[in-house]
This record gives sequence, structure tokens and C-alpha cells, in this order.
Amino acid sequence: MIKLYWAPRTRSLRALWVLEEAGAPYERVRIDLAAGEQKSAEFRAINPMAKVPALTDGALAVAESGAICAYVAEAHPDAGLSPQRGHPARGRYLQWLFFSSGCIEPAFLTKFANVAVDPRMASFGDFDRVFDVLEAAVQPGPWLLGEKFTAADVMIGLDLHFGIDIFKLVPTRPVFRAYVDRCLARPALQRAKAIEADAV
Repeated sequence: MIKLYWAPRTRSLRALWVLEEAGAPYERVRIDLAAGEQKSAEFRAINPMAKVPALTDGALAVAESGAICAYVAEAHPDAGLSPQRGHPARGRYLQWLFFSSGCIEPAFLTKFANVAVDPRMASFGDFDRVFDVLEAAVQPGPWLLGEKFTAADVMIGLDLHFGIDIFKLVPTRPVFRAYVDRCLARPALQRAKAIEADAV
């Protein structure tokens, strides 16, 4: 059975959401970050970066929330959370899975730190370009790949939710607001948020 190593108010919400979307049976193992449980040798054997979320499935271990989303989607194909290999949408799906860590998070960091980065030197370009590209991607709707919700929407939907509603870093654009609201209305995300709220 899948074990999810998690903590509330972290990127673990992505893993909780994708597992709830997949309808996958899983066990939650809460990691007490304040007590430093993430630094234990036992946990670092699962994730050497000593971060949550992390996931095990038998002898398999995977960390990084984008990788977890990809793994869960492929391990539970009946949930339809990823285009199958060879499908024309597969490339864009993978692009959006990696866009979160490769573009959005660095853009957030530069905005938080108020650091100017030469767009020619930054792998993500610049803050405005990241969110202009996202706006164009979610404009057709309802989801990144059109009518089909995927694990990529878990990653991008939560990034936009946190960037707009929590961190107040991303100016609200009507297209973003509508997309985030569709994400927040999904029953699986509501279940994931309830799990997190009960643990706080």
C-alpha cells in the first residue's frame, strides 16, 4: 500500500490532492517538522532532502511533489489523471508537471526576495513571462489540457491558489480566478484540505 509522508501547510497538499483524485488507498504518516522528524536517518532514506511530501509503495520510494503526482497518475491509470504514452497531449502534460518547480517556484522566490534576475540568465525567464504563459495556457479551459483534468492541474492549480490567495504575489487575473475556483471546487481537493485542517 502507498504510504504518504506528509505534514500540514506544506507542499504535501499536492500529494494529498492527487491521491484523493486517484481514489487510491493510502496510509498517511505525519512527519513532525517542528520536532525534526524529517532529519531522521529513517526518513532521509526515503527522501535524502529531508522534505515532505515523500511516498513509498512497497520497495519504491519517490519524493518531490511533481514526481509524486506523476507516479500516482501512472500507478492508477483508471483515474485518467495523465495522458497515456503516445497520446498527443502527453508532451504538454509533462511540460506543465515540470513547470511548477522549473518556472513558478523560482519566479515566486525572486518576487519574495525582491531580487532582480537577468531573464537571459534565469531558466524561467522572468516573473511576468511565467504568468503570461500560464494565463494563455488556462484561458481556453476548463483545464490545462482542455476538458480533461490531470495531475498537472494539481501542480499548477495549487501554485496559482497559493500565489494569488495565500502569498498575494500574483495579481489576480480573471482567467486565473476562474481556474483556481474550479480547482478549489473539486471534491478531492476539498477532502485533501479537510485532512490538512484536521491535522493542524
